[in-house]
Amino acid sequence: MKSSLISALIILSTGTTLSAQQQWSYRECVNYAKEHNISLQKSRLLEESASYDLEAAQAQWQPSLDFATTQGLTNTPWKNGDKNTYSSNYGLNAGWTVWNGGQRENTIKRNKLQTEISKLNTTDIMQTIETDLLQVYLNILYAKESIAIYEEAANLSKHQTERAEQLMLSGKLSRVDYAQLASQYEQDKYALVNAQGIYYTRRMELKKLLEFDIENDIEVTPISWDDAQVLSSLPAIEDSYRLAIATDSRIKGLELEKESSDIDIKIAGASGKPQISLNAGIGTGYYAPGNNFANGLKQAWSESVGLTLSVPIFDNKKTKTAVAKAKVQRLDADLDINLRHTELSQLVENWYIDTTSAQSRFTAAKEQLKAAELSNELTNERFNLGLVNTIELLTAHNNLVEARHTLLQSKYMAMLGHKMIEFYRTSTISLP
Repeated sequence: MKSSLISALIILSTGTTLSAQQQWSYRECVNYAKEHNISLQKSRLLEESASYDLEAAQAQWQPSLDFATTQGLTNTPWKNGDKNTYSSNYGLNAGWTVWNGGQRENTIKRNKLQTEISKLNTTDIMQTIETDLLQVYLNILYAKESIAIYEEAANLSKHQTERAEQLMLSGKLSRVDYAQLASQYEQDKYALVNAQGIYYTRRMELKKLLEFDIENDIEVTPISWDDAQVLSSLPAIEDSYRLAIATDSRIKGLELEKESSDIDIKIAGASGKPQISLNAGIGTGYYAPGNNFANGLKQAWSESVGLTLSVPIFDNKKTKTAVAKAKVQRLDADLDINLRHTELSQLVENWYIDTTSAQSRFTAAKEQLKAAELSNELTNERFNLGLVNTIELLTAHNNLVEARHTLLQSKYMAMLGHKMIEFYRTSTISLP
């Protein structure tokens, strides 16, 4: 049953022909994500909302103006004379805040900072998408090359199984040895199907980042790197960390958050300061029964202007509490900045460790692959002559597959590390 399942999966994965499609480069993926990624679009909407908040804060410098009218009908059934009266009032009122403890000015400053913070948040989301796309993109290339390794391994074990069958029929190989080689062939086919499944999973991850629906498909452009690129020396880690701090959009945003917290303290304290406002208005009204409408409006005409001074004396600790909470936010902003510095330091150091380790494994894997290829070649020649048992043959075969896989894995880990270090230094990623 296992054999039939593997065969069915191979037919499904290799026999189904995908429609012809254009290959996407890494930069094309990034540019597409900039326009279609939903998280990025939502962040841009937050940017727009922040700009409206700034407009509203700036508008507080403008005076207010409103018109009001009241129409009323009164019935007094037990009154002598006219029992029903009609009244109407019309007023135009203006007001302007002369001084409110600096709250208006500081609110504008804070909203300007929030607008900049929103833009930096969008930049941070885009940079996160770029690094996510980089890892998924390289994972796809790695998975695709892994398929080639397992295809070659399956073809080789198939050839060995066929040769073993001939040796068994001629009496030079036992049925047990033949069964072991046939089992290895089935294992290699299963490994091939598993590698193909990983490839399709990685490609689905790319589609998710690009917001592709199920009907769309994608292929990525292959990239080749020589040994010199894989083993190229890394810049000084201290220099990379310094550049990472200088170019990190999240730290820039946190610094602005800290500045915004300072302004919030001033805004919170403004409610405890005196406030001055200027008010003016004109109004008139009409009362019936009485004079005619025009004379009634003329006689009721009034004009007013006033200056109001409001001095808070006791507000149940509202101002004191608001200032204290704003100071807590200021301390929290400091902690967020320190935390991001620590996080960046760890990220940069981890990538240096991983990249250096991958380069060392790559160098060792190249030598291991040479030895495994030579051993496998000699073992196969001796097997064809009936001079090697199946254990030696299987060992040589598996060592070769493992060596190829280790070399491939270390190559992509090293290149991923190079590109991530490049990103922390420049906030950009370049791929062919």
